Amino acid sequence: MFKFVCKSCKKTKKLQKAIIKVIDGAVRTKESQCECGEWMQEVEKKFEGFTTNIIRTEPTLTKK
Repeated sequence: MFKFVCKSCKKTKKLQKAIIKVIDGAVRTKESQCECGEWMQEVEKKFEGFTTNIIRTEPTLTKK
């Protein structure tokens, strides 16, 4: 989930899907325009690494 905040009016918006486009010479998320007309900024979240419990099940893998 993506979370956006408007710097002007401090409104927030949550999006499940994001379409990235070049708008006015800048790369922006299409749905992140605020009601006030400004473009919202995505809130960065802390990267906590990858999960360690991934099980690979491809038929080409063999246990040796």
